Amino acid sequence: MTKILVIEDEQDVRDNVLELLEAEGFDVLGAANGQMGVQIAFQESPDLILCDVIMPHLDGYGVLEVLRRNASTATIPFIFMTAKADMADLRLGMELGADDYLTKPCTPKELLRAIAVRLRKQEMLAERYGTQLRQAEERLNHLVYYDSLTNLPNRLLLQEHFEQVASPLCDQRIGIMVIGLDRLSRINETLGHSCGDLLIKAVGDRLASHLESSAILGHLTADKFAILLQRDRPSTEALAKDLVDATAKPFFIGNRELFITSSIGIAFYSQHGAQLDNLIQCANAAMNQVKQRGGDGWEIYQPGMNARSFSDFMLETDLRYALERDQFEVYYQPRVNLRTGQVVGAEALLRWPHPDYGFVSPTQFIPLAEANGLIVPIGEWVLQTVCQQARRWQDAGYPPLQLAVNLSGRQLSEAGLCQRIDHIIRQADIAPEYLELELTESIIVQDVEATLAKLNQLTDLGLQISIDDFGTGYSSLNYLKEFSFHCLKIDRCFVRGIASDSKNSAIAIAIIQMAHGLDLRVVAEGVETEAERAFLHQHHCDEMQGYLVSKPLSAEQFETAFRKMHLMHEAS
Repeated sequence: MTKILVIEDEQDVRDNVLELLEAEGFDVLGAANGQMGVQIAFQESPDLILCDVIMPHLDGYGVLEVLRRNASTATIPFIFMTAKADMADLRLGMELGADDYLTKPCTPKELLRAIAVRLRKQEMLAERYGTQLRQAEERLNHLVYYDSLTNLPNRLLLQEHFEQVASPLCDQRIGIMVIGLDRLSRINETLGHSCGDLLIKAVGDRLASHLESSAILGHLTADKFAILLQRDRPSTEALAKDLVDATAKPFFIGNRELFITSSIGIAFYSQHGAQLDNLIQCANAAMNQVKQRGGDGWEIYQPGMNARSFSDFMLETDLRYALERDQFEVYYQPRVNLRTGQVVGAEALLRWPHPDYGFVSPTQFIPLAEANGLIVPIGEWVLQTVCQQARRWQDAGYPPLQLAVNLSGRQLSEAGLCQRIDHIIRQADIAPEYLELELTESIIVQDVEATLAKLNQLTDLGLQISIDDFGTGYSSLNYLKEFSFHCLKIDRCFVRGIASDSKNSAIAIAIIQMAHGLDLRVVAEGVETEAERAFLHQHHCDEMQGYLVSKPLSAEQFETAFRKMHLMHEAS
């Protein structure tokens, strides 16, 4: 039943309107003054509001202004019903967001017609918005199961297909192939990531052209594919040889002829494992054996291949001493307000300049730290370093910046995390709202109930919480409503070429609109071109970071760059 709120300080008028509307089948609510009307609107969320203008304490204009500022009441149709109806009053009401203006006295027919028109228009808007939301959710849910670069199934969809075909009673042989592209990094470094991305898509297309309909080809990481097969061992081996030969043939990317080879590892269901993760791990180990021989071949998993390589073992040994030897550094990548162009924050990024190997990639040492638990003391060191640096910058006279720190799943599950972070903040003497903790979607869904409790404790401390790499993991609109997030970061894969890629632009617009509907700030990651910046600004994205602004900088480099940007902004 349609619910209508009548805000009118004259009781006779209010009672007459309520009686008329109730007789017409509406569910009615009455308020004798502006304050009461606002309170009822917040509590009941009526479908339409009729409001007098001249009332004591809080007049109708004040009521409308309060309701339009609140997300939960901002779109409720609002009709003024008053004897004060000169042109200036009409203009003021419309500027504040009124939907209609009825002059008292008005006939019941005029009142009911105005209500019917507004409700119908609201229904049409709701239908259109509902369609847009459904389309956005379909696009976002597509991200859950498909890789954005290749549009191939991701690991989650492979898992679902695996569960459908894998069974102890299954008499069909099931195999997993992991296909790694050899030395793709060299192409990325020489010709750029955009060329590398085109090559990855071309490899995916070529692999797919050699597979039967029952095979499921997926994209695991930048240089790695996986295939779920229902074949016996001899035909699987024959397919592996065909795929090695196929990937060794030239690829024509733009006006370039590129060559790449592949390393393929194979594992079989039940023989090498009963879970997809185990099978991928075994196939990956076999693939690494091929790579160690120089690539361009295939191998079936053998027991013992999962043992860590000597280099990994040495790296992990060094990692255990890196913290006490003060080898880690924190770099800062600036975040810029897209509306003002001002630096408003930075993402803190851990770097390890190894004394022998040079800078070790975070993708190499962070998984090791998470696996052996070192991520907890390392993560605490990062938090201390960032908070102390924030204090130093503020003491030097710089305006406070929002500094974002990545939080791992292992850290989030640690008992006493909130107490340690609270102690670090107090020790550094910084306001908690300037520390932002970034979590990935996969961390959030591991244990929803425990994560919700922990995030509530962190927000109670005054910290900001952001969801990182949105759309690349277990995207769901449900947890965005449940958790106390303040910020959503759009992953670089949806920002790349956003001004010309219709799919990426549609996804980005949907994410921005949805986030703003949930009162979340939106930060775009990996912005590299002016066209990407202009597109994000046009569609009201709040902040951006990426090489267009700056690469990650050491604390000293960041301070120098920030000083220049700050002075330039003040001068402008």
